[in-house]
Amino acid sequence: MSIIMPVRRLWPLVLAGLSGAALAETAAEAMGRCANVAQATERLACFDLAASASPAVAAVAPQPAEGAEPPAPTAVLAEGSPALHTPLARQWDLDEDDKRGIFVLRAHKPTYMMPVWYLQHPNRTPQTPSRGSADLFDRVLDHTEAKFQISFKTKLWENLLGSPADLWFGYTQQSHWQLYNKEQSSPFRETDYEPELVATLPVSWHALGWDVRMLGAGLVHQSNGQSDPLSRSWNRVYLTASAERGPWTVNARVWRRLSESAGNDDNPDISKYMGYGDVQAVYSTGSHTFAALGRLNAGSGKGALQLDWTFPVFHRLRGYVQYFNGYGESLIDYNYRTQAVGVGLMLNDWLAN
Repeated sequence: MSIIMPVRRLWPLVLAGLSGAALAETAAEAMGRCANVAQATERLACFDLAASASPAVAAVAPQPAEGAEPPAPTAVLAEGSPALHTPLARQWDLDEDDKRGIFVLRAHKPTYMMPVWYLQHPNRTPQTPSRGSADLFDRVLDHTEAKFQISFKTKLWENLLGSPADLWFGYTQQSHWQLYNKEQSSPFRETDYEPELVATLPVSWHALGWDVRMLGAGLVHQSNGQSDPLSRSWNRVYLTASAERGPWTVNARVWRRLSESAGNDDNPDISKYMGYGDVQAVYSTGSHTFAALGRLNAGSGKGALQLDWTFPVFHRLRGYVQYFNGYGESLIDYNYRTQAVGVGLMLNDWLAN
């Protein structure tokens, strides 16, 4: 299995791997060096490598009592390296020895604030086939606004019904704020609310050089909380799968919209523009993260592409650049083509744990 891991975390493993060649290093020195590694999983990996590389270290390693069952061997990758927990595994508790339990608040989708979000052509008259059209803020809209997103999840049920599966609750809220539109008293143009339930199942499948680590199924509601004629909402069930290969993480979803009665359907043609699934690819260099999200309805030819770049600024705070071109950038614009670019700050990216 390939590992996505920041370069700064590789040094304890490299040092441990060299311990067998360092003839002057004593067992106590090797054990002491590994004991100074801050991260628990990396500290354990350091001990494992030091023990396997140095007979002196192995001699002082704890041995099982006579008659006791020996401990399970550490999982290994190609080249004999111990398997550390990847960002995808930590994000969804895919490894049995690295679970955080239930009701712990976790990162879900990225949480960010972009004080500059530039729209090439703002949608001044949003409309749907069932609700007609409306003039938004008397058609007085600025091209530049602020955009922010808050997203979190928590595990509700671990080892669902005695299986390896987990049940999660996630919540995402995305807002578009006409912050600089003083003529209209800086109103919020759109806020979308997205609660969801998702069941995840850890797997270990290998195909074409990729490691498929997770399968899942979810139920998601999304709405903007507005009244007619600006109300937008839909409900979906989806299947998802996530895979890794070196610095790459890919997640794919397919969904089916849950039907509504004609009188209650704010946006009957939403699938024409939002399609029936999406694919997201994330590439991490250790300090920089690049992501691409794509949707396409082959029947209608409608879709969207979002490109993202995050980079370190200060500690966990990251700079963020986002570009969007297509339909569905927000619910109010689900059937309106948007082209926009923004810059800001992100608290966590897609590989946060």
